[in-house]
Amino acid sequence: MTLFGYRVPAFVSILFWCILWEIIGRSEALFVLPPFSGILTKLVALIQQNAFHKAAVESLKAFSLGMLIAVSCGVPLGFFMGRFESVNRLLGMWVNVFVSAPLSALVPVIMLLFGIGRMTIVITVILFAIWIITLDTLAGVKHISPSLIEMGSSFGANRVQMLIKILFWAALPEILAGIRMGLIRAVKGVVVGQLLVAVIDFGLLFATYSRNFRMEEFWALTFILFTFALGLSALVGMVEQRIEYYAGTRA
Repeated sequence: MTLFGYRVPAFVSILFWCILWEIIGRSEALFVLPPFSGILTKLVALIQQNAFHKAAVESLKAFSLGMLIAVSCGVPLGFFMGRFESVNRLLGMWVNVFVSAPLSALVPVIMLLFGIGRMTIVITVILFAIWIITLDTLAGVKHISPSLIEMGSSFGANRVQMLIKILFWAALPEILAGIRMGLIRAVKGVVVGQLLVAVIDFGLLFATYSRNFRMEEFWALTFILFTFALGLSALVGMVEQRIEYYAGTRA
């Protein structure tokens, strides 16, 4: 970031907003914005509570299983849609519908089908993450240079070798971009599912804090989830940078 011709470190912007939040909180202009220092104090206390530990473990299990299924299904689906136009015409419209649809409205239906428990949360995570992974994989396959496929054929590569050794690596930058976006949406899916299904785990904590106007704990938990989502996104982004040279294989 550049200000008045001087390069300003990124943390200065964060520091500015934290100070502004602290001023607004201490002025008591908005009851939903308590002082930032109070939020940090509650954050430290929150991560030491057994209720938080239990909610974190259960949420992480649902998140991990849901993301594993979303990646395992979304990437192959994107490849099929990218390689076979008939599949793209058949499924493309539905994928785009689910990407733009308000998926939160489907959670009560999922609850009726799968009951109240972890399976409903897992399905919610899958629905939030899989479609963006599919679309980014599709984009990666569509942008593969035809010369790569011709080269593979000329060297006698069979279909499996063509898929694993050429197409997958050529589309990898977009695949990782889709997974990075899917991770963020999956965290949202976990919280939305826990709130709407039966108010369990993090959903129960959010509901408790908001109903009792415990805004410091509410924002502390929100910051923890934001940090978790952004941290995972940053890790995948680092992997993207390490393999960005594969982007040169795209048309």
